[in-house]
Amino acid sequence: MSRLLEARGLCAFYGATQVLFGLDLSIGEGGITTLLGANGAGKTTTLRSLSGMCRTNGEIQFAGRPIAGRATEDIVRLGIAHVPQGRGTFSRQTVQENLEIGAMTRRDRKAIATDVERVYVYFPRLKERHRQQAGTLSGGEQQMLAVGRAMMLRPKLMLLDEPSFGLAPLIVEELFGILRTLNRTEKVSMLLVEQNAALALDLADDAYLIETGRLVTTGPARQLRDDENIRRSYLGY
Repeated sequence: MSRLLEARGLCAFYGATQVLFGLDLSIGEGGITTLLGANGAGKTTTLRSLSGMCRTNGEIQFAGRPIAGRATEDIVRLGIAHVPQGRGTFSRQTVQENLEIGAMTRRDRKAIATDVERVYVYFPRLKERHRQQAGTLSGGEQQMLAVGRAMMLRPKLMLLDEPSFGLAPLIVEELFGILRTLNRTEKVSMLLVEQNAALALDLADDAYLIETGRLVTTGPARQLRDDENIRRSYLGY
């Protein structure tokens, strides 16, 4: 599997506070990679760093092009979509308007309309509620809308921050099934941050485990899932 995104010696800062310390990671083209660790380990900061949302040092390459230091909107245009923790929908806009906002970097209105319908195929409940304000949707529906809005970019890489947070188990199962289908059918690569380590390792091809901003271990997701010492020491199951 060729590398779509590669970071080397990635450091990240909030003001004078350093949060990531020389992180190395790569994401295979067409694959799913999960980033695991306890609260405060630096997982969300890693996603924000790759999206150009915080100050960084080190190298980041996407599709063979350096992107470290580039503006977030430029990174989005290259094909990286970020689904943040907390969903981040525009609560007063309708479902349809949220999806159209997701395509704001695009110009072909006909293609955008086609892609809205494509999202509705993946998420039929959004079709049923397309005129409803996003803020009145259930938590699961808002998470589906956040993923659907990211799909409107037609991304090569999707960064997903805690997509299962606060959702009922049946909704989580449905959502992760859709993510798997999206990856396999449309070849969208994914970097997944997820507190439910067992769920993430079942979905992913590769896994990274970080602690206080430093890489602890990496390998095939199945290998980390089957390592009893790692499960007990770091993953809590």
